[in-house]
Amino acid sequence: MGKKIYFLLGTILCIALFTSVGILKATDVSDEICIKSDAFKAYKKGAVKLSHKKHTVDYKIACADCHHVYKDGKNVFKEGDPVQKCSECHDPIQSKGKVKKLMLAYHKNCQGCHKGLEKAGKATGPTKKCNDCHQKKK
Repeated sequence: MGKKIYFLLGTILCIALFTSVGILKATDVSDEICIKSDAFKAYKKGAVKLSHKKHTVDYKIACADCHHVYKDGKNVFKEGDPVQKCSECHDPIQSKGKVKKLMLAYHKNCQGCHKGLEKAGKATGPTKKCNDCHQKKK
């Protein structure tokens, strides 16, 4: 009987350890995110850099406010889910049905949030000038 309890406890401990490592790995994100794509090389504006930590920790923005996986018209993304590159679903060249092309998806997501906060009279990031977000190309 004692061996069974130790085996059960050991199994539970291993499962807990692997689960926590998986969650930590999934949430291990660089603070500075640079939004860029080879598809944008022809555009005049440069990449956009943002602070992931500032958005998630300081502003308390939920993961699913930026990241999404739609099933049956609902965003089912949860914290800890693997994050795909936006270009895996959003084509850089053209919109396909309800899925916006990559540049439009970025702009709708970021500008939509910032403009919504501005409209509500809350503090927000840039909303007016392209260069407030986009770096100058070198």
